[in-house]
Amino acid sequence: MSQSLNSQTPGLEDPILRIQAENDDLVQRVNEQISLETFDSCDHTVLKQLVEGLGDTRGMVRLRFAETLGEIGEPATPFLVEALANHPNVVVRRAAAKTLTIISDPSAVPDLLHAFLNDEDTVVRSSAAGALARTGEASVPALLDILASNEHPEDIKGHAAWALAFIGSEAAEHLYKALNAASLDVRCAVIGALGHVAQEQSDEKSCNLLVSALTDPEALIRTEAAAALGQVNYPPSVPHLILAIHDSDLDVRKAAINSLGKIGDRTALEPLQPLLNDQQEVVRVLTKLAIAQIERQSQEDDW
Repeated sequence: MSQSLNSQTPGLEDPILRIQAENDDLVQRVNEQISLETFDSCDHTVLKQLVEGLGDTRGMVRLRFAETLGEIGEPATPFLVEALANHPNVVVRRAAAKTLTIISDPSAVPDLLHAFLNDEDTVVRSSAAGALARTGEASVPALLDILASNEHPEDIKGHAAWALAFIGSEAAEHLYKALNAASLDVRCAVIGALGHVAQEQSDEKSCNLLVSALTDPEALIRTEAAAALGQVNYPPSVPHLILAIHDSDLDVRKAAINSLGKIGDRTALEPLQPLLNDQQEVVRVLTKLAIAQIERQSQEDDW
């Protein structure tokens, strides 16, 4: 009997096991209250405890805490942004950013932006970028400012461009205005995002802006526009892409050839034929592939 009690004592006194047991009890109790609609979202003590639960050493338990806070929603935002900004445990900061992605509260944008630009942990930064993307239109002005600035490194700008594209149609009006921005990074990101808008909504205005960008003075913009049109699959762009296969910039030509192959319009077959003898091997290879794609799609359509 005494041996049995002694064998249990170390486990009962282990601080990690004790914390885990407390976390299990807390998250179960709160979820029951949420189900019964008796949870008090003004109970700051419990909300703080739930945020601390994001530091549990067990991944599935952290996920359960995040989902619970997501169910609670915006009342949890102040406690999550506080943890995101100041918690010494990087695991909590990471989980706080991911939980804010679930909640998508626009009021968190300034704090998410600060974490995205300043946290020392790459996972926290990328998770904050994901939360900014999920938050939608409220994040767009800040993302455009990041892209326009010369102070931020390429990885930050890359995440900002991705977030802008993810937001897509919610950002449409901002994108239309930003297309003429002085910053090449902004314009390049806007072209990519407009491609997503056109895909989501079959948006005629976005498609026409992409077509117009095929004649932009900057080769990078022309390349992005040509690539985006292939993703959009906008048949009226075919004549413009055919002109782009003779662009002075090799990347523009490559993107236009690829997009013609994806769109699959047979009117592109004849203009593509001469490129099978182009001086650039990459052009010859891409042209052969594009012609094969168009012919294959034509056969499927005939069937």
